[in-house]
Amino acid sequence: CFSGISQYQGIILSSIIKKIWLPSQSNSFHSKRAEDLKRDILKQAAGLGKELPTVLLIHQIDRHEGAWTILPLMKDFSLTYGRNSSWIFFCEEDTRIQVVKLLETLRRFDKSKEWFLGKALYDEESTIIHHYAFAENPTVFKFPDFAAGWALSIPLVNKLAKKLKSEPLKSDFTIDLKHEIALYIWQKGEGPHLTPVPEFCTDDVNSYKVDHCATTFSNFLPLCGEPVKKEDVFVAVKTCQKFHDDRIPVVKQTWEREAALIEYYSDYADISIPTIDLGIPNTDRGHCGKTFAILERFLNHTSPRTPWLVVVDDDTLISIIRLRKLLSCYDPNEPVFLGERYGYGLGTGGYSYITGGGGMVFSRAAVQKLLASKCRCYSMDAPDDMVLGMCFSGLGIPITHSPLFHQARPMDYPKDYLSHQIPVSFHKHWNIDPVKVYFTWLAPNTEESHNGRKVGYNREDL
Repeated sequence: CFSGISQYQGIILSSIIKKIWLPSQSNSFHSKRAEDLKRDILKQAAGLGKELPTVLLIHQIDRHEGAWTILPLMKDFSLTYGRNSSWIFFCEEDTRIQVVKLLETLRRFDKSKEWFLGKALYDEESTIIHHYAFAENPTVFKFPDFAAGWALSIPLVNKLAKKLKSEPLKSDFTIDLKHEIALYIWQKGEGPHLTPVPEFCTDDVNSYKVDHCATTFSNFLPLCGEPVKKEDVFVAVKTCQKFHDDRIPVVKQTWEREAALIEYYSDYADISIPTIDLGIPNTDRGHCGKTFAILERFLNHTSPRTPWLVVVDDDTLISIIRLRKLLSCYDPNEPVFLGERYGYGLGTGGYSYITGGGGMVFSRAAVQKLLASKCRCYSMDAPDDMVLGMCFSGLGIPITHSPLFHQARPMDYPKDYLSHQIPVSFHKHWNIDPVKVYFTWLAPNTEESHNGRKVGYNREDL
């Protein structure tokens, strides 16, 4: 099983399972979850009375920063498994696999041909996170829901490896891997479109619908004990004078009340909010200078007993209550840098980073290690999230990804993708009513909690 994008696992299968890879994350919480999935797969495989598979974790393959994006590993897949395996299967760390049903499902397809199998997602309207692809009719292009798992036949893997050897990856940014993988396989790899497989499911394992499913998905907000205390989360809101009158009122009408410790950082001190002028002029490009000033202030002017810092934009919508539950699973004594992961230049080295709009979460330990280093902004208006990713990469501190943070608006994601999520954040006020979005998707009165499981929302179509 390979785990990478979200916490993501992949399985290499033949007529019996031969290799299982779990693309996982090195953070202790995520590596434990990958290990749990590994043990479950091995236990099921042992019951088949066949040779046990070899199970490998992708975060232990540390020679390539971009391993989570899968394509850079295709040549290794082909070389190592191209002769004695039939399929590579990928899934997330919360995907649950019925090994016998998965094998039965894959046997329906001729393993000598090129197959790209998965649960199909599609855009209902063109979206910025997919670079407005297929603008005339975005529903025509299908891409896999990683939570349900997806599979490549070895002939297709071999073809992709050959293509990548002759034409190395040139894409600068990795933004939504599931869409970009599908686009590459079809277009650059000259491979097939995604074939929908009904046995690849995202229903909860306890649902009455899952009798036919080879995979299911644990669709709940992680909670590892009591939520962290309100006073343990310091929230820093980046703003500027021109947005004081339209964006800040939205924050105050929505999620501000959930935060015990919150400060607004601007280029102008407005006592009515109040905002704090950090002495950093506003810039139209990136906000690296402002963000590093916020990190310095957190380290030097807040209680050393406050373990978590959250940095958000003034047009970020966030559930601090859900974030506190999520943070119960992370050790603040570790250097944690958490949010939605993007990548830059990962086909040729590069680095991963947490995209800023969905919110960037830092443990105090991470801030201390960063500021103790010499890594700083190369210009005051550099993109803060990318500089932070570059710095943490240089320090050997891994990016920790959660798919519950979102750089865009709810309508920028397929409905079926969001249906098995309990989101922590969304971003942007463009062409929406942000207050309505907050109360539909994130407000405490839509909290789905019942023993940590989702019991359903009354969500409107937005």
